[in-house]
Amino acid sequence: MNISRHSVVAALAATVMLSASIPLVAHAAATPNPIRVGIMSGEDEDLWAIVVKQAKERGLNVKVVPFNDYTQPNEALEHGDLEANAFQHKPYLDNQILTRGYHIAIAGYTAIWPIGLYSRKYHSVAAIPNGARIGVPNDPSNEGRALVLLQDVGLIKLRPGAGIVATPIDIVSNPKKIQVQELDAGIVGRSIDDLAAGVVNTDWAAKSKLANKDRIATEPAKNNPYRNFIAVRTDEKSDSWVRTLVASYENPSIRGALKTVYKGTAVPGW
Repeated sequence: MNISRHSVVAALAATVMLSASIPLVAHAAATPNPIRVGIMSGEDEDLWAIVVKQAKERGLNVKVVPFNDYTQPNEALEHGDLEANAFQHKPYLDNQILTRGYHIAIAGYTAIWPIGLYSRKYHSVAAIPNGARIGVPNDPSNEGRALVLLQDVGLIKLRPGAGIVATPIDIVSNPKKIQVQELDAGIVGRSIDDLAAGVVNTDWAAKSKLANKDRIATEPAKNNPYRNFIAVRTDEKSDSWVRTLVASYENPSIRGALKTVYKGTAVPGW
């Protein structure tokens, strides 16, 4: 076959132009519109309204999808009903991946909501009497966290190595014979009047009308393994829209909004 030099050059030029256009088309197709982000209903909706504006300024269209159940946002993300979610810490996600096989990764950090020990009957940990009933969340990630707090304030001692996955069977010393009552995370705060004290997540404390004056102990924020984060599907972690979404949260405007919206109970996690 006789092919002229002009034909070869023209064909190569066309190939180069086509190859150069492919990444642009693929990138456009890979950026969902809008980016649906699952969060928990409540104060976080006020905060994410500001994140949405930050994202819009960066050219990203974000739609917030509120949930009332902690088990739903990861399920929705895994199955493509969301592009991202922002409601959980790593011990919770680790447990979800282990038990449900999710393909979900951390994209960027949001905040820490230090868990607290609340009481309306006693104004200090030292005042809690022998045999007192203390409520703790019964889900795998928060129960260990609650028990570590009770250990930190000297009420119990856990088996060495139990750490954040501790359960009541890991209690090896209980000098006050504290009765640990396992309850749903959303019930502990609402049952506070029936308990001597309860370990309550910050969001549930607000929903249960618990005030800062009711908090008699708080876990430390420094080196806290319970930083919350923005999560995405593992195979999309490197996408450009993910970086834009994270930048829309990790900035000074949101740092200030966290303090305002959560009345000083949230600590920036980045």
